[in-house]
Amino acid sequence: MTAPQADPRREKRREIRTYAIGYALALALTGGAFAAVHWPRFPARTTLGLVFGLALVQMIVHLRCFLHVSLRRSSRDDLLLILFSTLIIILMVAGTIVIIANLHGRMM
Repeated sequence: MTAPQADPRREKRREIRTYAIGYALALALTGGAFAAVHWPRFPARTTLGLVFGLALVQMIVHLRCFLHVSLRRSSRDDLLLILFSTLIIILMVAGTIVIIANLHGRMM
């Protein structure tokens, strides 16, 4: 006997639902970060921590909902994807900080 086949329509609906939930969460998290900066109700350090926290949650939402990376299964490809993405993000942030520090030093 063969294993029962998954219904393609059900899988398509499930995938569209995952994308819709991810899109709504991404919009809400982005709006929350913009609102925290535009209408500051907390000290600057607290607002910065809030924005970083929302960014971290948004990264997790993107990995789960759009890239379909699940940590429940131990897949080598998923681990490599997460590590490579982390490396690229660290390089981009570090490069931006170096450029901004250099420009600050030249302007002062």
